[in-house]
Amino acid sequence: MAVSRLTFQTTCSVKLLCASLISVLCLSAPAHAQPVGLPSMGSASSAELSPSLERTLGDAIMEQGRRDPTYIADPDVSQYLTDMGRKLAAQAPVSVGQPITIFGVRDSQINAFALPGGYIGINSGLVVTAQSESELASVVAHEIGHVAQRHIARGMTQRSQNSGVMMAALAASLLAALMGSGDLAMGVAAFGQAAAVDRQLGFSRQAEQEADRAGFEMMRRAGFDPRGMVRMFNQLTNASRLNEGTGGGDYASTHPLSIQRMADIENRVSETPAVQPKGNDAFWYIRAKLRVIQARDSRSQRNAIEKFQLDTQRATGAEQSAAWYGLAYAALQRKDLAQAEQALRNAQANGNNSSEVAGLAVSLALQQGDNARALSSAQAAWGRWPDSQGIALAMVEALQKTGQDAEAVSFLQQRTKQWPDVPRLYQLQAQSQERLGQKAAARRTMATYYELTGALPTAVEQLQQARGMTKDFYLQSELDVQIRTLKERLKADRELLERFKS
Repeated sequence: MAVSRLTFQTTCSVKLLCASLISVLCLSAPAHAQPVGLPSMGSASSAELSPSLERTLGDAIMEQGRRDPTYIADPDVSQYLTDMGRKLAAQAPVSVGQPITIFGVRDSQINAFALPGGYIGINSGLVVTAQSESELASVVAHEIGHVAQRHIARGMTQRSQNSGVMMAALAASLLAALMGSGDLAMGVAAFGQAAAVDRQLGFSRQAEQEADRAGFEMMRRAGFDPRGMVRMFNQLTNASRLNEGTGGGDYASTHPLSIQRMADIENRVSETPAVQPKGNDAFWYIRAKLRVIQARDSRSQRNAIEKFQLDTQRATGAEQSAAWYGLAYAALQRKDLAQAEQALRNAQANGNNSSEVAGLAVSLALQQGDNARALSSAQAAWGRWPDSQGIALAMVEALQKTGQDAEAVSFLQQRTKQWPDVPRLYQLQAQSQERLGQKAAARRTMATYYELTGALPTAVEQLQQARGMTKDFYLQSELDVQIRTLKERLKADRELLERFKS
């Protein structure tokens, strides 16, 4: 991936690499060719990689990346991270220029990265390591700083032979996907090639410091504690066991020294009035969920459970409730419904509750086969948390399980107005429409799902199928307009990638 990197992070979070393609790409370029000393942002950079092309690249990479088994599609995680990112981006010193979308990656390593087009990936290990919401926000803000300063766009378009070869190969793979010839293997190749480009990109001391300073301002203006950035610097430095101030060869020569960055941020903190931010309790529940999600082997699962058990004894308030929630979520994952129910009761004790806890209660009821209770719980939760995508999806699942597909469609039509860019809502709506016999409507809704996930050729196919299923002249006319619009967009995207490939 064309990735912006914190200077102390470990390895690339994406592990599905196409070995042969990567080998070819890496042999095409010297190991240390990096775009150091990025110039001040200017019109030339925008001309080399326009925002529209950058978004096209990001959309195409993400269309393939969503197939990666490490991609976390959980609605609670995605909404929490993206809401945090957009809250920070709204306070950026300069216009970010792209809608920020943040997604989770199942990887215990401490890492964060930015793709072209405003997409930012956060490793589960980074969230689990953070000791406060402000610490997590500092990393998110840093990555948004790279996006706002267009470091990614400029880094990808440095005029060097090696970067040109790799970007041409990446564009070729993405072009194949846009032309409808991409399959799972092609998706892995595209993601792998993007990761190879990442290894050739590095940011100058000036660029990293720009991202730090922009991130600091975003945190301060958005109401987070800027001291969280200093604490996270320490966390990351200790975790990676990398002291940039004692050498490091080419790495140290192309990245800012941590002691310099630390001093700069500490000076800014000392000049900023102390704040007592009101943290979002959702942080603790999302952190607990990700601790479970990233525990893939028996040892890490035991470690996660031991950590939760310890926190149930020493923590208080939301943090303690989240520990019980983590135990309940882990138990539900291994189908231990009795233990999940007991832990969930403990999570709700002393008046503690959250949309995450309520959503888990619905999932537990569904697993227990009590669909009526699941629906009743979902309805109550929706009344309390009408802005939670996780609760909305739990409501839809409960409606579908109780055979109320018409009600599910009506509910989802309102939710797609509320969150027009959440693909899963359209997928569920299409499923209910199909069961109701609304064949053409189901295909049309699925077309929107595929469009949102970047699979434009498949979206066109769905619309063409829908057109063949109806004799309604007005509906056919509407579908014709949609098909023509998507085809024009496909053509434009292909032309952009063809130019970039050459």
